[in-house]
Amino acid sequence: MARRKTPATRIAFVAAFLVLALALVPAAFAGKGGKPGGGGGGTTTSGSGLAVAMVVDQNGNGAPNWNDQITFDVSTTATTKPWVKLNCYQNGLWVSTSTAGFFAAYAWAPNFTLASGGWTSGASDCTATLYMVTSNGRSRNLASLSFHVDA
Repeated sequence: MARRKTPATRIAFVAAFLVLALALVPAAFAGKGGKPGGGGGGTTTSGSGLAVAMVVDQNGNGAPNWNDQITFDVSTTATTKPWVKLNCYQNGLWVSTSTAGFFAAYAWAPNFTLASGGWTSGASDCTATLYMVTSNGRSRNLASLSFHVDA
């Protein structure tokens, strides 16, 4: 014989579900990043963050433009050897990719030039991804940040 749930049981179940859902919503929004250069937001893993920092600002406007050089302010507790990969697109076409390590043993300056052989001028939309390499050689994304680069 099928057992019927009482109204009190249903109310308790719905209340428990709502409490759990409301507890998770703020955590989902807490990971959203800022909008440097007028771009979009980002996502983060707890303890990790990423922000654009200008290195060479050709026109002095404080925002990323084509042919400027940028770096990233990187923050993470997940690894002592964080990496950042930058991909840029013009009208949906991939025009640039670069990767740099953000740790002392990395031999090169972690600067990114906002230009390439495939990106000879104009605005672009870029996404930077902060990641780590795990002990088994796989990459694990820690944070991402999307931003616009003006012409």
